[in-house]
Amino acid sequence: MQRKLLFWLLGPLFFLLLLDTLVTYSTSVAFSNKAYDRSLQEIAREVFLHVRHDGRHPSFEMTPGTERILLVDQDDRVFYRISLPDGVLIGGETAIPLPSIGAPRGDQPVFYDAVLHGEPVRVIAARMSFTDDKQSTAMLVQVAETLNKRHRLATDIRASVFIPQLLLIVLATVAVWYGIRQGLLPLQRLKAALSDRSHLDLSPVDVQDVPGEVRPVVEEVNDLLHRLNATLNFQNRFIADAAHQLKTPVAGMKAQIELALRENDAARLQRAVAQLYISSDRLSRLVGQLLSLARNETGAVHTVELTTVDLNALALEVTMEWVPEALKRNVDLGFEGADTRVAIAGDPHRLRELINNLIDNAVRYSHDGGRVTVRVSGGEQRLLSISDDGPRIPVEERKRIFERFHRLLGSHTDGSGLGLAIVSEIAALHKATITLEEDVDGVGNTFTVFFPVPVECAIAH
Repeated sequence: MQRKLLFWLLGPLFFLLLLDTLVTYSTSVAFSNKAYDRSLQEIAREVFLHVRHDGRHPSFEMTPGTERILLVDQDDRVFYRISLPDGVLIGGETAIPLPSIGAPRGDQPVFYDAVLHGEPVRVIAARMSFTDDKQSTAMLVQVAETLNKRHRLATDIRASVFIPQLLLIVLATVAVWYGIRQGLLPLQRLKAALSDRSHLDLSPVDVQDVPGEVRPVVEEVNDLLHRLNATLNFQNRFIADAAHQLKTPVAGMKAQIELALRENDAARLQRAVAQLYISSDRLSRLVGQLLSLARNETGAVHTVELTTVDLNALALEVTMEWVPEALKRNVDLGFEGADTRVAIAGDPHRLRELINNLIDNAVRYSHDGGRVTVRVSGGEQRLLSISDDGPRIPVEERKRIFERFHRLLGSHTDGSGLGLAIVSEIAALHKATITLEEDVDGVGNTFTVFFPVPVECAIAH
């Protein structure tokens, strides 16, 4: 992040520095030429003053002393050339080239760059007129000068502009780097805090000193830690519950096996094996309920695939499956369904498990000759209720009855205390609510599950 910030903050500055250097180079050359072109124009005028006219042909006369004063320079060499419009040379250097656009056609001089004797030069070409008593003669005056002074001045201009800007960029780089480093210190502290953590520490990260731009990320991390902590707690609780619940039946089965191994009497051995079978059946049921509880934890909501289910048909089907068991226990199992289809959004397999556990609980705890009724209602509310003739559950126990492994005191019925906990978890996965009330006839209890009305049904209604 620090490298990216430095790149995006300093990159444009260095690009502007490069662009400014190119502009400064062009400007310095133009300024240098402008400064020395005036001097070159003055030399051309002075050279022209030495043209003489004898009446027939113009001539050029300049003494060596004057030439030294006018044309000798400590830095550059100066060349001149004077010619008539037809190209006839009057005096000076013959190799000075004409401008590419041709000879000047007015009083305005022409400045251009050329090469003379292998050296780059700056040249002025000006049309000047020589007038005597009889006539006026136009002449082309050219003066060429090497570029040493111009290059030195342009270099000085570029240095005077570039060096301060470079120093400013360097200072800006240091300031930006320091500012970014200071600005990212909270992230460094956050990194150190996370790297020093134990893998068992899932407490939230402190967001007090975290920059506002990063705070949403840290809050999402805290949310992830919270979910992970809940998942690990669920796993630890499941392992502890499973170990606690399996310990006793496994120990009992082990004792029964040891007893069966010591028996020589066939009848006693058969009774021991039968008891062992009953214990293994209870153990199998307990394992199934533990797995069901794990599968239907609230954290497993992402695995639920809701489809449109006819609660009326499903409840009738499950109730019919329990008829043989109810007859075996001398319990009158009845069903009161709705007149029409009762559509809800649900997972058929989990809903079947919910109904199974409620009927199992009702049949198991109803007294001999008791009655269990399964009801389904549609309309404004989608509900499933199971009424039994079992022991009345006290009001103070009705909330705890859905806790894991909770069983009423004085109950001698076989059970693990997981059935209603599974029902509660499945109802939560379907966003349904479950209530426990005393039966309308004053005997037993009624469990009612209220399911939300599907969206399409609510719109149609």
